[in-house]
Amino acid sequence: MTNKPVRAPRQALDDLVPYDAKDVKADVVLASNENPCNIPSEVRTRILERTELFKFNRYPDPTAGELRKLIAEANGLEPENVLVGNGGDELIFDLLLAWGGPGRKILDMPPTFSMYAIDAHVTGTELLSVPRAPDFAVDQQAVLDQVADADVDIVVLSNPNNPTGNLTDESFLIDLLDATDAIVLVDEAYFEFSRHTMRPHMSRHSNLVILRTFSKAFSLAGLRVGYLLGHEDVVRELMKVRQPYSVDSFSQMVAATVFRERAAFEQSISDIVRGRDQISDGLSRLEGVTVFPSEANFVMFRVEHASALWRDLLHGHSVLVRDFSRGPGLADCLRVTVGTPEENDRFLEAVDGILSHRMESAARTSIEGEG
Repeated sequence: MTNKPVRAPRQALDDLVPYDAKDVKADVVLASNENPCNIPSEVRTRILERTELFKFNRYPDPTAGELRKLIAEANGLEPENVLVGNGGDELIFDLLLAWGGPGRKILDMPPTFSMYAIDAHVTGTELLSVPRAPDFAVDQQAVLDQVADADVDIVVLSNPNNPTGNLTDESFLIDLLDATDAIVLVDEAYFEFSRHTMRPHMSRHSNLVILRTFSKAFSLAGLRVGYLLGHEDVVRELMKVRQPYSVDSFSQMVAATVFRERAAFEQSISDIVRGRDQISDGLSRLEGVTVFPSEANFVMFRVEHASALWRDLLHGHSVLVRDFSRGPGLADCLRVTVGTPEENDRFLEAVDGILSHRMESAARTSIEGEG
């Protein structure tokens, strides 16, 4: 008996390309905006102490109550204003499930985090985009015009923006919140590095939702814990669509311990900010490299033949960065995550060596041509 062909999935998925994180191996990995340092030893000790009594046989707290309360207290809010998710990605998807879908619209500002557009496609939400300027600034008037004319349901803005690293004016964000009743998601995944937040404006704007994560500053990319801050009515609606038990008990326990001990991460955060300045300064000294200002834990830069530089870094120096050079608005752009001081030095030395070799080769070719 022959197998029958499987019924086709939804036609809307035909043109959707899965998100590919690409597990490429290298000695120095500066591609995914992770903290280069593991959890501090004193915090690991606290986690191990709690593990002794950990009940692996019990289902998780469905709302991550302990962590939710800690986050609320730290932000001057009530637990009802906080929702914890399996990384920020789950919470973005929940927002699309609750406020998106067929007949609904989301507005983003590319180039930006690709999951906004992917989740829009998956949920059948119409995607409207207002491209950024060449320096990656938001086209503020075009965004305000769009929300005024297009009956938008969700506006999403990464601040600092990923992958470009720049901040958006706070005054514009306030104008945007005033201009629409749409949910305005301000993705503050890199808040700890920029220290800029829209949290003070929550009491006056019930449509403001703030997204944050433990994956970057708090060294928990391997456990996937994120959270959002929002009006209790917004959180209540999101509760209707979220997966039950989406954040496992172990991740909840570790994240709660880390959050209590978050002062222990201040040194690594300061080191990363210094490393960002080191990378920006080092790249700006190289001929043919354009460096874009960043308030995150990464630096975006533009260089001729960026994909070739990416390959030379990986195969010649075992240094992995992120290649965005084929993305819309990002021609010849690479993004490097801030690493340890030693990793930053290795990256800068490798780029310098590769570009110097290019220039020497070009000079020899020119001389030979003249001869």
